[in-house]
Amino acid sequence: MEAMSPHPIDPVAVASAEQQTLTGASERRMRKLVEVLCDTTRLKIVRALHDNELAASDLARVLGRSRSATSQHLRVLREADIVQPTRRGNIVRYRLADELNAQILDDVGRAFDRLQVEATG
Repeated sequence: MEAMSPHPIDPVAVASAEQQTLTGASERRMRKLVEVLCDTTRLKIVRALHDNELAASDLARVLGRSRSATSQHLRVLREADIVQPTRRGNIVRYRLADELNAQILDDVGRAFDRLQVEATG
């Protein structure tokens, strides 16, 4: 293993980069978020919930999947604190859990959309 240089070449850039690194808790949270979102169905659910609050049966319709399969994906998203259920009477609707997740997912979605456009155009 190569020894670390005692002095950085660009101390200002190194200090800035060090400030951008994740703390242990944030790193674990980000790893869990990425693992959960590696599934395309779960990504589709998250994107469908971006500006909407939907019941599992409505999400299943949007995805073209069964309600039980959709519910299994919702369980994983709930356990990762990505979606939050809200009960109104006998109907449970799902929404994105918080603004941080929404912003991260917007950025990821835009990046994938941009890659898709570049690949086809």
